[in-house]
Amino acid sequence: MKRKLIAAIGVAGMMFSVAACGSDDSGSARDPKDRKDTVTVWLMVDAQSTWPELVKDVNAQFKEKYPNVKVNVQYQQWADKAKKLDTALGGDKFPDVVELGNTETMQYILNGAVAEVDPKKYDNSDTWIQGLKDTCTFEGKQYCVPYYAGARVAIYNTDMLKKSAGLDTLPETEDEMLAAMDKIATANSKKDKRSSSLYLPGRYWYAAMSYVAAYDGAIATYDEGAKEWKASLSTPEAQKGIQHFIDLVKKYNKADQTKDEQDHANVMANEKAALIYGNGWESGSVIDGKNNGNPKLEGKILTAGMPGPNGKALPSFIGGSDLAITEKSKVQDLAEDWVSMFTSEKSMEVLAGKNILPNNEKQLEPLKAKPETAPIANAVPDAWFTPIAPGWTSIEKEEVLENLLLSILKGDSVADATKEADAKINELINEES
Repeated sequence: MKRKLIAAIGVAGMMFSVAACGSDDSGSARDPKDRKDTVTVWLMVDAQSTWPELVKDVNAQFKEKYPNVKVNVQYQQWADKAKKLDTALGGDKFPDVVELGNTETMQYILNGAVAEVDPKKYDNSDTWIQGLKDTCTFEGKQYCVPYYAGARVAIYNTDMLKKSAGLDTLPETEDEMLAAMDKIATANSKKDKRSSSLYLPGRYWYAAMSYVAAYDGAIATYDEGAKEWKASLSTPEAQKGIQHFIDLVKKYNKADQTKDEQDHANVMANEKAALIYGNGWESGSVIDGKNNGNPKLEGKILTAGMPGPNGKALPSFIGGSDLAITEKSKVQDLAEDWVSMFTSEKSMEVLAGKNILPNNEKQLEPLKAKPETAPIANAVPDAWFTPIAPGWTSIEKEEVLENLLLSILKGDSVADATKEADAKINELINEES
């Protein structure tokens, strides 16, 4: 059932919804020790590789309360999760709890695949990070629970910076940072012409849109009068940001400029980049020998806030994940309880201890002063997010922004390319994906 249809059906539809929830109420009324169900949880592989002890501990808590309920945790890969989920939701073997990237949530909220949640049932919901909370919200109702946050920062090689620019840390202004990149580029040109001082892949739209945000531009804005989203990349503000990004790519990226950012941590691990703009956790990927990283760089890779235009920090895209309970789940009350335990203050302490940003401002605050996390944590309050629009997923699927950047790199003007991108965005953004 489509969420829009629920609204259209009105009272009758609401009664149906209440009736459906009633089946869960009957289950929740039973003694937890009498429950003999299975809760299927889809988590992304990050939980398996980086915080497996949290999953184990929460399952132990759950087992203590529900000794006869089985929790079946299935780990998913980002590359094919959406396709698998769509297939599962269309059949009879679907998860009860599913982790969604925060650009994925609106699609499942609008198509009615995920159930409404009551924020009051979750720890620190009154201080949930707004950017994450917004990705779970539709027409004032909450349909998922923020899980963790991420922000992009400057990740740099201290050896390269010291040897070529004579600096111990990354400068705080863009002018000073680029002066340092110029010195590294000059040094690189004498020994390795394919090594980049600042490695910005040309189709890296998250980075490009950060520069758009830096000039007060936006991908699209919501017209309250027309009640619809309208593309805005062809505004002067957005065009300035895109031009700024393209100029940086063309000047500093000495490798293939038409790539995306998927392997930029690997590029740095191979010592082909002095500076990348990436998720904070990617500084760990650079030195992770088990995942194509370079352990020899341990202690030489640091993070900092990314300097942006006009003497200000570069606004970061706020990434992260949310946890949703599927509408089709027959054990929504159990799923809700598992999510509550997994996102409790105690659980968030585990993530914070691993320098992963928790889902709430209260527990984020100490990380703003911690050297390892300060650049990322301080980037969160001013971060930007993609339009929370019905058709956003289609825009991503059709790679509208990547194609925009690629066309400019191949010779189109920023004016023409943004005008064409706006037309495509307007075609998609108000239609459910």
